[in-house]
Amino acid sequence: MYRLFFHLVFKRMDAERAHHLAFRWIRLAVRIPVLRTFLAAALAPRHKELRTEALGLRMHGPFGLAAGFDKNAVAVDGMAMLGFDHVEIGTVTGEPQPGNPKKRLFRLVADRALINRMGFNNDGSAIVAERLRTRVPVLRTVVGVNIGKTKVVPEAEAAADYVKSTERLARHADYLVVNVSSPNTPGLRNLQATEALRPLLGAVREAADRAVPERRVPLLVKIAPDLADEDVDAVADLAVELGLDGIIATNTTIAREGLGLASDPALTAETGGLSGAPLKERSLAVLRRLYARVGDRLTLIGVGGVENAEDAWQRILAGATLVQGYSAFIYQGPCYARAVHKGLAARLAASPYATLAEAVGADTRKAAR
Repeated sequence: MYRLFFHLVFKRMDAERAHHLAFRWIRLAVRIPVLRTFLAAALAPRHKELRTEALGLRMHGPFGLAAGFDKNAVAVDGMAMLGFDHVEIGTVTGEPQPGNPKKRLFRLVADRALINRMGFNNDGSAIVAERLRTRVPVLRTVVGVNIGKTKVVPEAEAAADYVKSTERLARHADYLVVNVSSPNTPGLRNLQATEALRPLLGAVREAADRAVPERRVPLLVKIAPDLADEDVDAVADLAVELGLDGIIATNTTIAREGLGLASDPALTAETGGLSGAPLKERSLAVLRRLYARVGDRLTLIGVGGVENAEDAWQRILAGATLVQGYSAFIYQGPCYARAVHKGLAARLAASPYATLAEAVGADTRKAAR
């Protein structure tokens, strides 16, 4: 039903306008108690066998919503209602910013993909922090907070900008993510180099500990799929050295060649980060490499091209404790998370593993023998 609606309505609309319309519907639905209860029962049924512990947190399952959909923390309960076990909000920057000029979001329907050059459009860390502080949850879910650099802040002052956001947001985050891998903020990806990343992550860790002395806020870094293998290894080693809690693999890609894109070349040539199905193989390869490097010392979150339960299962076998989706949600609609959960439960039951935790990294460990 949704796919027919998508082709008849959303496909004919500007992608960003369609996003905002769907977003309003989700936010409206979760405010109506009877409708919220009905939708949560239908779209977010719980599978006890999928219960997951990660980052010191207990979750209904391993499947969450990646950053980028709810930039300003206005629909956390709505996304939980649709079945996501954790919701990563953001990317949030130190100061409010409108993002890049429109048109900045493009659907590659033939490729089940998106290109975006949104540019971290968000309300800024002060407003988002206040929104999270005053939020009264109606559905239980884990909330991650993804932070990035304000565009006008020079690269040399990036650490101070991240620290500002950390001091405001850490108290309201179940976990915190440093995003240094979006292609849409000039110079941001330069911060993935270990000589720049080490002081940045150290400063954020110290700021989080100062802001929330009574508990340790888990800290992760999100990396790009375009890193060379040796750079992936370097980031992995640095994360272990600094005592980070995890790595998210991966963000969007600037690559176009070698992905077998079937959409109009004029569309695929749009600048920005490509997400969705074409990213599947590279994001999985980066995840495998990370797990082979760090094993169980870090929590890995797999994201990029996760369209269905099989994709999520492959991420878990590769080494991901948690899995996230975003682009496929645009194409598959409100039953997306439910289908992933149902399929994961079936795959776990048919596997030799008693729990999801036993399955994490199983294929990567076998390949290393």
